[in-house]
Amino acid sequence: MAKKHSPRFLAASEVARSAVTECSAAELRAMMSDGQPLVVLDVREREEFDAGHLEGAVHLGKGVIERDIEKHNFPDDLRLVLYCGGGYRSAMAGKSIQDMGWTNVLSLWGGWRAIQAEGLPLRHP
Repeated sequence: MAKKHSPRFLAASEVARSAVTECSAAELRAMMSDGQPLVVLDVREREEFDAGHLEGAVHLGKGVIERDIEKHNFPDDLRLVLYCGGGYRSAMAGKSIQDMGWTNVLSLWGGWRAIQAEGLPLRHP
């Protein structure tokens, strides 16, 4: 079930959503098998990630992504797909790393719920 978000959060996330390319879970499925370089970043909180995540996803929480993303040495043009619970936090994090210079950033609309609904491979504790 989708969470009820505050008007200010929604307004800020809509600005980010307009600046970041979004993809669907079906598009993510296609990207996962197209043979092109891809890193999927789970930007949720650690406890959300630990409760279950997309198989192969890298955890890089929204609260630390700007500080820690460079530790991964991702090329600036690497295809990065970010997801959260529903698509709002990932859009905001995506805009932030785009502002830092990454050029091939996508946000998964529907987030974790869309991943589960699409039947993508999951990792559970």
